Amino acid sequence: MHITKVFWYAVAICIAIVVWGVFAPDQLNGFTTSVTGVIYNQFGWFYTLVIIALIGFCIYMMFSRFRNVKLGKDDDEPDFSLPAWFAMLFSAGMGIGLMFFTTAETISHAFIKSPNAEPGSEQAILESLQYTSLHWGFHGWGLYAVVALIFAYFKFRVGAPGLISATMEPLFGKKAMRGPVGQVIDTLAIFATVAGVASTLGFGSAQINSGLTYLFNAPDAFWFQLLILIVATVVFIASAWSGIGNGIKYLSSINLWLAVILLLGLFTVGPTTYIINMFVTTIGNYAGNFIQMSFDLKPVNESQRGWVNDWTIFYWAWWISWAPFVGMFIARVSKGRTIREFIIGVLIAPTLVTFIFFAVFGGSALNLEQHGIAKLSSLATETVTFGMFEHYPLGAILSFLTIIVVAIFFITSADSATFVLGMFSTGGQLNPSNIVKIAWGLLLSAMAAIVMYSGGLDGFQNMLIIAALPFSIILILMVVSFYKTIKKIED
Repeated sequence: MHITKVFWYAVAICIAIVVWGVFAPDQLNGFTTSVTGVIYNQFGWFYTLVIIALIGFCIYMMFSRFRNVKLGKDDDEPDFSLPAWFAMLFSAGMGIGLMFFTTAETISHAFIKSPNAEPGSEQAILESLQYTSLHWGFHGWGLYAVVALIFAYFKFRVGAPGLISATMEPLFGKKAMRGPVGQVIDTLAIFATVAGVASTLGFGSAQINSGLTYLFNAPDAFWFQLLILIVATVVFIASAWSGIGNGIKYLSSINLWLAVILLLGLFTVGPTTYIINMFVTTIGNYAGNFIQMSFDLKPVNESQRGWVNDWTIFYWAWWISWAPFVGMFIARVSKGRTIREFIIGVLIAPTLVTFIFFAVFGGSALNLEQHGIAKLSSLATETVTFGMFEHYPLGAILSFLTIIVVAIFFITSADSATFVLGMFSTGGQLNPSNIVKIAWGLLLSAMAAIVMYSGGLDGFQNMLIIAALPFSIILILMVVSFYKTIKKIED
């Protein structure tokens, strides 16, 4: 077992935040809120440009002269089948968020606060799926694809350690990146990962609690969410213990099939024609307004700018904070694939699947409120999906299946994260020790619990925004270093 200084630095930071949250939760939440406000107002443009630039770089690489370069040696073959590979990368990249926001975000944009129109109007309803597609489509997956591509190339083609600092050695040299500067970079990556994953564990605990309350009248309280978190922690640590080839692979594959069954079930009992029409219209609106939506920060309207901060900038920060973890995990399971195959699998395929999920779940929710059948916009975010199922046939079965899917997404995201955190804190080992994975699993859950206790969902958002800023700068340096290296090696 090889534990580096980075492990202890990152653990110390996480423990300090946990202790701060236990003894002074209001102070912690107030501090993170004030810092977040500054970042929103001063750096929202920066997040936007970083995300757009990474999408452009991703598409360039797919069609460049490097498109047939293998992520590995020339004779390497993929370690996992195509379905298993896609299931793992999709489960790690989307996880609980997909089930949490498919209905809630769509309803919010249509009937609570719209970016451009009067809530409840025809324009607001049509734009609701258009903007959820913006937040969950190419922008996020393009970011994941670039980060994962860089990790995979350096690890399997160049033979570098599985560390962020190792990807920047061509720019700054081994001495700098294997010394204090590199340790700071890797520590920042770990903190960004912990903040991003802890937020998702909080989302998942809240939605599982909501589902159990809806179905079985379970207590809707912090202590019950904490109990859910504890049970899930035991399960995802056990899964991480078994390794990628066993627990993580099988759980990801099972969950993707369960999610597809849930999707087909709602598509069948829901407003099928309405869903199809909304899906086709959304694709057209998304494609036609892609550039405008991507760059629109609404600088002259304070109310609309607030919407951009609360939704779009938050999402860019969320994706960025998840990029070290998801990128490394996708890289870890992608050895042997060409750059073009890799980008198609990580950028295009997940985006299309995501659009389908939002059309079915979001469209089914929109149909109810548009026609006055249900007031879903009055429900809490984590309850909207279950409130929607109540008005369709087989609602109880679909709700129960949703709880299972959310729980497994919870587990697959967390066990993937513990695996990657183990890699980052043991010098880039492909198979970190179980002791290290257990330590990170416990710390992730402790962070999730304390942020739930201190600030709820607002606390999660604040941590995400703060953690993403330093790593967004690191992302730019990683891309420059990667391009310099691939030109030198492959030309």
